[in-house]
Amino acid sequence: MVNHSAMMLRRALIAGAFAAAAPVVFAAAWEPTKSVEFVIPAGTGGGADQMARLTQGIVAKHNLMKESLIPVNRSAGAGAEGFLAVKDSKGEPHKIIITLSNLFTTPLATGVPFNWKDLTPVAMLALDQFVLWVNAETPYKNAKDYLAAVKAAGPNKFKMGGTGSKQEDQIITVAIEKALGVKFNYLPFAGGGAVAVQLVGKHVDSSVNNPIEAVAQWRAGKLRALCVFDDTRMPYKNKVTETMSWNDIPTCKESGVPMDYVMLRGIFTVPGATKEQVDFYINLFKKVRETPEWKKFMEDGAFNQTFMVGQDYVKWVGANEVLHRGLMKEAGFLAKKP
Repeated sequence: MVNHSAMMLRRALIAGAFAAAAPVVFAAAWEPTKSVEFVIPAGTGGGADQMARLTQGIVAKHNLMKESLIPVNRSAGAGAEGFLAVKDSKGEPHKIIITLSNLFTTPLATGVPFNWKDLTPVAMLALDQFVLWVNAETPYKNAKDYLAAVKAAGPNKFKMGGTGSKQEDQIITVAIEKALGVKFNYLPFAGGGAVAVQLVGKHVDSSVNNPIEAVAQWRAGKLRALCVFDDTRMPYKNKVTETMSWNDIPTCKESGVPMDYVMLRGIFTVPGATKEQVDFYINLFKKVRETPEWKKFMEDGAFNQTFMVGQDYVKWVGANEVLHRGLMKEAGFLAKKP
């Protein structure tokens, strides 16, 4: 006589064993299925361009994603071309953008229909410094002496070279003017690389380039760093020139210039991006930051290596929009309302 209860129990155990052995299938995390356009809303040679192209090289060298990362410069309209291209790509996650302070200054100065809230925040990669530079053949050894000469010469006698108009470099220039009662003849160029070349060639008298934009010329003895626009000195103590490290450059406040200014180097993606898509890019850049190439780039360029994602990043960006609105208003750079 068959024991039905025993048979049923045996079948249940066998079925359970097969179920336990079967692989558990999870929904695959999102990843790009075609090349990702890496928009650079600035010209070639500047800090954003260098950072984006370095990232492309790191991603390719270390096989950090299956598809290619393709940097594309979209600098027209002080970067408005790039911002609008990403804004208009809603739901197309194969597009990211590296941002600088023109995230704020471009819409404020031009009235172009764009705000950072139109994009999806991904991560702050770093904060960038600004340094007051002069040609190494000039007699000026510190910021105090240089700015005293600018003041003594009278308005518009000294030329300050900078990237673009009504952007970070000119904002800092106007802040110096207001703080010290001097007046520069400000000359805009397409990018930080061009500004450094102009200063080496003595076509301008000074610049406020980012460290990475002028480090090659500083190392070569062509430029002299006078001060950094931050509350504290840069922490990097390895010698860059024969005699100086980044840490040897005094703050501008130490030199009698009562102001500071740091700039965002951050990543955004298209409006409507999902959490999974944002998480992919956050994890990608976390991997990038762990590579020796990135760490060397951070030290070579004397970056502040603050990293933020999520609400911390959103709050920082929101506060800096308010800061830039105040700076732009004080400088008279806000777009006139029709």
